[in-house]
Amino acid sequence: MAIPERFSNLPEYAFPRLRTLLAGISPAADPVVMTIGEPRHAVPEFTGRIMAESIAEFGKYPPNEGTPELLAAISGWIGRRHGIEVEPARITSLNGTREGLFNAALALCPETKAGGRPAILIPNPFYQVYAVAAAAVGAEPVFVPATEESGFLPRFSELAPELLDRVAIAYLCSPANPQGSVAPEAYLEELIALADRHDFLIFSDECYSEIWRDAPPPGALAVATRMGLADRVVMFNSLSKRSNLPGLRSGFAAGGKAQIAQLRRLRSYSGAPLSLPAQRVSAAAWADEAHVDENRALYHQKYAVADRILGNTPGYRSPQGGFFLWLRVPAHLGTGEDAAKKLWSEAGIQVLPGAYLSRDTAQGNPGRDYIRVALVDPAGPTEAALIRLKNCLYEGG
Repeated sequence: MAIPERFSNLPEYAFPRLRTLLAGISPAADPVVMTIGEPRHAVPEFTGRIMAESIAEFGKYPPNEGTPELLAAISGWIGRRHGIEVEPARITSLNGTREGLFNAALALCPETKAGGRPAILIPNPFYQVYAVAAAAVGAEPVFVPATEESGFLPRFSELAPELLDRVAIAYLCSPANPQGSVAPEAYLEELIALADRHDFLIFSDECYSEIWRDAPPPGALAVATRMGLADRVVMFNSLSKRSNLPGLRSGFAAGGKAQIAQLRRLRSYSGAPLSLPAQRVSAAAWADEAHVDENRALYHQKYAVADRILGNTPGYRSPQGGFFLWLRVPAHLGTGEDAAKKLWSEAGIQVLPGAYLSRDTAQGNPGRDYIRVALVDPAGPTEAALIRLKNCLYEGG
């Protein structure tokens, strides 16, 4: 039987690829894994209690779009956090935002655009589900560099007008994974105006929005609402990073009423709803900010640690948000892959080569000379690991 071609050119996923790279290399003593963006802080204290109180509801089918209580809690959070009113009909719960970022493309990407194949704009480097979504709908993926020269944000406005006319969707992640850059309000205004001019949607991935250094990152839906263009944006967020609940698989999408209705319609056939106990926990988590403030304070400690240890290394850039360091590898050491092997064999530190989060283009691979380092352990172990990393890459040579 023939294998469908649409997914045949996908590279191996980042983590199996890393296992292959490091196979046969014995790590130095006391290995530390700093690859995956899995929060390791405590879950909110109310999680177990609410789950136990609602355990009988595992015996019921849950509403696909979310219970009224959950949708009201999300609506309330959006109002407090972003200062806009988004009624529950413009929100749908998601089984994690990866599911939503994929299904939204299936639901909202047209089959043709400007008389031809639609295009989907993807920052490069990027969260890999964006490219899989483009492949699933048969769109042309256009990888737009997000490099140091561009402030680690994609310059969509510099693309050719004839290409922009074919664009159906532009993905944006702010704070960005992996670079930690934040799209300022002026950038969002320009992008939303561009989307309106060329008739495309913005899928705003804001899953790291509550982990920030100096100020809360602006939200694309809030900016679009103030511009009178709320229908141009679908925003995505989750409890994975905000509330240290990645295993709950709880997120949401919010946007224009017609867009969310279409996404709800598709998910009623193909989406996996959250269990009712998970929805009860989710509603409580969106309604509470105390645990989020405590969580953010822990990341602030680690920002300070990283700045102190790595601040004088060439090319170091402190993240504006999120919990990743995007570190340029010293030129004499080679690529991010070379650095990953060196760190594992000589320092026992496991990091992710930046090329595994990027795609090769005519301009090269923007992640080739970088590594991504996840600051997910407590401050003490993180400090010890970063000292070993610095000694190996930047001082030990």
